[in-house]
Amino acid sequence: MRLYVTLLAATALLVTACSGNDTTEDTTTAAPADPAPTTTTAAAPDESAPAETTAQDGDSVAVHYVGTLDDGSQFDSSWNRGEPLTFVVGSDQVIKGFDDAVRGMAVGDVETVRIPPEEAYGEVDPELIFSVPIEEAPDDVAVGDEVLIGGITPGVVTAVTATEVEIDTNHRFAGQALTFEVELLSIDRS
Repeated sequence: MRLYVTLLAATALLVTACSGNDTTEDTTTAAPADPAPTTTTAAAPDESAPAETTAQDGDSVAVHYVGTLDDGSQFDSSWNRGEPLTFVVGSDQVIKGFDDAVRGMAVGDVETVRIPPEEAYGEVDPELIFSVPIEEAPDDVAVGDEVLIGGITPGVVTAVTATEVEIDTNHRFAGQALTFEVELLSIDRS
């Protein structure tokens, strides 16, 4: 197997099979002292809203969102891109926790949800961390390099020794809870 070192465009945040831009930003806001493990509502939706006015499976929706990690750093924002995220609710186009957060929202609702790893990108899988002989790596390979294995599987170099290069092919958010502030902009049932 040849190791191709290449700088990758930022990994798609929400969608593994859909096209979304992931802009990484260094923001330094304080982390919450004790992050809440469940969904919280920032702007309470109308609890009496009938199902036909709330997002349901099969609906095409448009949302704006800001995503942060538990340390308070922002990792993505549709607002910063100036383009909302559109997806079909219940179609596995976005991570489960995000899909679940939008389901039941009405247009104009704003919710903040903390998604645990098991409803986001899962826990870190040790079987997705492996080593390749140093001879298969470019001379200048370094820890932190983003690589493509076989030209298709993205990974990050986590260690370089005299004989091996260790590569982690887990999603970059594996093992992390993600917090999103989500605003539902539209619902399309056509």
